[in-house]
Amino acid sequence: MTDTAPAFTPLPAFDPRQIPVARVDADLPTVPLAAQTPAALRQRFAQPPPWQPELREEAKFMQREMAAAAVLLPIVLRQEPMVLLTERTAHLSTHSGQIAFPGGRVDAGDASASATALREAQEEVGLDRASVEVLGQLPTYTTGSSFVITPVVGLVAPGATLHANPHEVAAMFEVPLAFLLNPAHHRLHRVQWQGVQREWFSMPYQDGAHSRFIWGATAGMLRNFYRFMSA
Repeated sequence: MTDTAPAFTPLPAFDPRQIPVARVDADLPTVPLAAQTPAALRQRFAQPPPWQPELREEAKFMQREMAAAAVLLPIVLRQEPMVLLTERTAHLSTHSGQIAFPGGRVDAGDASASATALREAQEEVGLDRASVEVLGQLPTYTTGSSFVITPVVGLVAPGATLHANPHEVAAMFEVPLAFLLNPAHHRLHRVQWQGVQREWFSMPYQDGAHSRFIWGATAGMLRNFYRFMSA
């Protein structure tokens, strides 16, 4: 992929929470709970409807060679389906401290994007691949940091044991799938910086005493998942 857009340099002490909200999509339909059951999710991926992803590529803010990556969008099959997310540690070179899916770069030995996502999930959060039922993939999402990410959606057995890798994961938490598939929780932010308009979604979630600010690429892939589920 050729990067033809101007480079975007983050604001000093950039805090995405401080960028104004341009739109909240409370007028869009919520995905029915009946469509969020394991059987319904399997059926949706087995026979996907015609649809188009809303978000495919962010404005660049890092000049480097494009790199293929994959993430696991893990739906834990509790009484209420939950999406497992992580908070990245502060010392990582890219997207430090942000909310993310388990995932990372494609290795030469990975047979597929699913293999990458499952390997990375095992390395980051100790998720045994035998506990994951892969449903399928969403279209690629290209980040401003030059990663071309394939999101892999999977169902996770509720009894799966998880152990965070402290080098990469500062915290693990779960968000109800119904919360993420309700567009009333999707907020669009917009800012102009150095001639580039940058937009992203956020989906703030209160996890007990912790405020989890889901935004950027993670929120963008979740927004595409919403579009897939509501098509």
